[in-house]
Amino acid sequence: MNLDDIKTKIQSKEYSFLKDNEFLGRNVALIGLGGSYAYGTNNDESDIDIRGVATNTRRNILIGKDFEQVVETNTDTTIYSLDKMIKLLCSCNPNVIEILGLKPEHYLYTNCIGRELLNNKRLFLSKRAINSFGGYANAQLRRLENKSARKTSQQQQEQYILRSIECAAVDYKRKYLQMPDDAIKLYIDKSLNPELDVELFMDANISHYPLRDYRNMLGDMENIIRSFNKFGTRNKKAVEHNKLGKHMCHLIRLYLMVFDILEKGEINTYREKEHDFLMAIRNGKYLNGNEQPIKEFYEIVDEYENRLKQLQRTTDLPENADMSKVLKFVERVNEMVVYGEVMV
Repeated sequence: MNLDDIKTKIQSKEYSFLKDNEFLGRNVALIGLGGSYAYGTNNDESDIDIRGVATNTRRNILIGKDFEQVVETNTDTTIYSLDKMIKLLCSCNPNVIEILGLKPEHYLYTNCIGRELLNNKRLFLSKRAINSFGGYANAQLRRLENKSARKTSQQQQEQYILRSIECAAVDYKRKYLQMPDDAIKLYIDKSLNPELDVELFMDANISHYPLRDYRNMLGDMENIIRSFNKFGTRNKKAVEHNKLGKHMCHLIRLYLMVFDILEKGEINTYREKEHDFLMAIRNGKYLNGNEQPIKEFYEIVDEYENRLKQLQRTTDLPENADMSKVLKFVERVNEMVVYGEVMV
C-alpha cells in the first residue's frame, strides 16, 4: 500500500474514532506511521500501524486528569496523551521516541503543538537510551532465540536458554545490587533428569546479598526458562509463517537507531541507508535451511553489542534529559490549550 492509499484509508469510517473519541478530535497534535512502514522495512503483507500524540482537554489540564492513551486494536492505532508521551520520551522508550524521527511525509497530521514537539526532540535524548534500547534489543534477542529454538535439539535449546539468560543479565546490574562477576556461574552439563540429555546448572558463591534481589533475579531466569517451555500462538505463527527474519530485522534496527542517537544526537526511524541490509535480513538471508539464525547473524549482534558498550563511554549525551527545559515546554503547551491558542 502506498502513502496516498494510507492517507485515504485513515479518512475512512474505520478510523472515525480519531475524530469522534472524546480525548482525540481537536486535541490531536500529531499522527504518524508506525511499524514497518515507518522503518522502511514493509512488504506486501505489512499492516498499517498508526501512532500519535494528543493534548489533554482544557478541563482535564485544570483538574490534573490524564487519559494516558487511546488504543484501537482493530486498526493497530495508539494515541498517547502528551503527559504520558513526555514521560516515555524522557526515558528514551524506543517504541515512543521513534515517533519523533519519521520521514516528513510519514507524518499524516500535525498542528502547531505537534510541530513544536518535533522541533524540540533533542530535549529528550540522553544516556538513558543505552539501557532502554539495549534492554529492548536483549528482549528481542531472547524472543528470537525462543522462536528459533522450536526446531532444534534439546541440547541446542539449553544453549539458547543460556544465551538468553546471559543477555538478560546485562540488565541485572541496573535492577539489582551488583555482585562479583564470578558469584554465579551458569553452564550446561549432563542432566540428572532421565528425561533430559543435558541441562543448565548453576554454581553460586555469594554472601550478604539481599534476599529479595536474589529471589527476583532467579525469578527472571525462571521466566526465561518457562518461556522456552511454552509454544504459544504467537510463537507458533512466527515459525509457521517464516517471521523469524522480521524479528531479526527488528533487532538490528534497534541497534542502528540507538547508534544514531548516541553518536549524532539524531532520531532516524526510517532506515534509508540500511534498507537493503535490513530487507535481506527480513527475507531470510541469515536463516539456514532449518529456519535458524546462522552464526554470521550472531556475529553481527555481538559486534553491535560491543559498539553499544563503547558508546556508553564516549557519547556526549547527558545522563538524563534536562527536566527544567522539558517542564517549561509542557507548561507552554498547556498554556496554549487552556487559553485557546492552539492553531492547526
